Amino acid sequence: MIEVREYYDSRGRSAFGRWYTDLDSATAIRVRDVIARIKAGNFASLKGLGGGLLECRLHFGPGYRIYLGRDGHSLVILLAGGTKARQQQDIERARELWREYRHRKREEVRRGAHP
Repeated sequence: MIEVREYYDSRGRSAFGRWYTDLDSATAIRVRDVIARIKAGNFASLKGLGGGLLECRLHFGPGYRIYLGRDGHSLVILLAGGTKARQQQDIERARELWREYRHRKREEVRRGAHP
């Protein structure tokens, strides 16, 4: 089983959470289904964007996307979400969040704290 966590930045904000709470209920259910498949280890719908950053395309509506990072074999970090219309900006934001996550994790390991 894969652990899936939402990423909170240094200010305690979640880009994924903000995006998700704005979704209509039918779309939110579909996003939850995708996350459940990821938790079960099904990564078939994910596309690598480099450096551990992944994109999951949902083939309905305006082309919803979920951006996440894979940290090892058993942990996935939800970074952000978006649509096809803002794909490039959303990818850049997800890259930024993924870099921040990895940096904070390295710092915690360096200090001897548990990530």
